[in-house]
Amino acid sequence: MSVRQSLLAILDRGACYGSQLRAEYERRTGARVNVGQVYTTLERLERDGLVAGAGVDDEARVLWEPTPAGRAEARAWLSTASLADGRDEVALKIALAVTLPGADIGGILSAQREAVRAALAQRDVEDPDAVPAAIVRAARRSRLEADLRWLDEVERLTAAATPFALSEERPRRGRPARSGI
Repeated sequence: MSVRQSLLAILDRGACYGSQLRAEYERRTGARVNVGQVYTTLERLERDGLVAGAGVDDEARVLWEPTPAGRAEARAWLSTASLADGRDEVALKIALAVTLPGADIGGILSAQREAVRAALAQRDVEDPDAVPAAIVRAARRSRLEADLRWLDEVERLTAAATPFALSEERPRRGRPARSGI
């Protein structure tokens, strides 16, 4: 989830100072965010013209509010579907390992399964009033269960895989050698 977009969406509800924004993010998502990341994100949002200072509160804390462009971006983000399209580090690691001689694919898959099962076995403290946190827990649990099914599929796919050598085809570009080497 985008912290940047989430902060904008929260600010769309009213002006907040940085620590307040962090607390609202955690309260609404059940996820932790570093207060330094909140302030860095606010600085970038200000640079991009999406938030502006809204004065100070009665304890002299700087308040932030979205600009009209920031409100539009937050609302567009909330109304647009989100698909996980980022780098999948586990899939990339396994895909690489299957090409390397001597890589213990079975061991890698076993370790990954063990980690997923351990995560599934963890019991979260459930707060009956915390619907947002329950949503996040349910999503995590569903993804972990899907990960186990995916690992079974990877095991089937890698059963006949064989490692391979570096390609003989060389890219045209490369860093030139330094003099004296």
